[in-house]
Amino acid sequence: MEIYLVGGAVRNKILNLPLKDKDWVVVGGTPQQMLDLGYKQVGRDFPVFINPKTHEEYALARTERKTGHGYNGFICDTAPNVTLQQDLARRDLTINAIAQDQHGLYYDPYGGCIDLYERRLRHVSPAFNEDPLRVLRVARFAAFLTHLNFRISDKTFSLMKEIVNSGELVFLTGPRVWKEIENALKTNYPQVFFKVLRDCGAFSILFPELDSILNIFNVRIDDALKTLANVSQYSLNLETRFAALFYGFNKILRLRENFIFNNQDEMLGIHKINQLCKRLNVPNSFRNFTLLVTEFHEIINNVQYMSSNKLIHFFKRMDARRHPLRIQQISLIFDSETNTKYPICEINSNIYKEYLSDAWKVINSISVQEIVRSGLIGKNIGDELLRRQNLALIDWKRLKKNK
Repeated sequence: MEIYLVGGAVRNKILNLPLKDKDWVVVGGTPQQMLDLGYKQVGRDFPVFINPKTHEEYALARTERKTGHGYNGFICDTAPNVTLQQDLARRDLTINAIAQDQHGLYYDPYGGCIDLYERRLRHVSPAFNEDPLRVLRVARFAAFLTHLNFRISDKTFSLMKEIVNSGELVFLTGPRVWKEIENALKTNYPQVFFKVLRDCGAFSILFPELDSILNIFNVRIDDALKTLANVSQYSLNLETRFAALFYGFNKILRLRENFIFNNQDEMLGIHKINQLCKRLNVPNSFRNFTLLVTEFHEIINNVQYMSSNKLIHFFKRMDARRHPLRIQQISLIFDSETNTKYPICEINSNIYKEYLSDAWKVINSISVQEIVRSGLIGKNIGDELLRRQNLALIDWKRLKKNK
């Protein structure tokens, strides 16, 4: 029985990138041997074992044979006679098909090391097009490795288009698509993920709600992705990035000539968000924050002219007391948008962040305990709190105006 380090850990080690998870492949082993060594078996489709000490995954070497649709339509063979080369052959890209033994020697039967050196994303074999999930995975790796100038090989890109044209993408489950989106949002250049999907034709199938906006107004996806690109430079928060994605597309609606963005259109945008999030099983926290940004996009654009009452309602609606981070998240999206319109040297690049943060401090400066001590009870406490907050904001705005 031989054990090799495989996949992303080997790739990242060669590229001098941080190592996250270590995956191992076991050649010549059986499930019973692994259990006898104290490993815990997980996975239903093929034997994967967890090391009780390191909690790292060890998978028996396997081959795969296409028998149905989607990424689950395979029969796996994990017999002890499956070789390392056979196991590596089933992997998506050559840069992920490199193994390393316990002595540090690399096994690279498909030229992954050369592709790493030449900054190329290339499929291992023609069997690449048997798994539709690989379209999303390649797009994600393109986003992950953009800073190192990796590019997708022409032949691999052609195979991605073949998968799209085959109709196999419709067999991907919503949660599995979301997992790839979430991982793409974690990269430094998540906009590249969506750009690649658009270029190969997958975007319209996976995200019809967003694609329809591009088609109606004949807009390049690069324009819709600008907000996401800008926000991603300053925030690693995935909810913020997801909301920035939708904001960029809603912005297209608002900026088109002869198109008036009214309440009905806003509801259309909200409907699209709900529709996509339900279909892909997007976590509620992502959906709710995105809906919040969509709901208040017009108000926030005129934040300095908002009445004190509207400001207070705005903070209540975002539940700022329990989620103060949302103030920074929303501010970042709109500050990033402002900075794409004007050179940073001409404006205060944190205008929304500073204004909203200061306004929130003013609101929080009003003491509820002080109101209670004054003898008011019940609903009167809330009314008095609102009155004092309003007055405090009015004074604060007057002082800012006179500066």
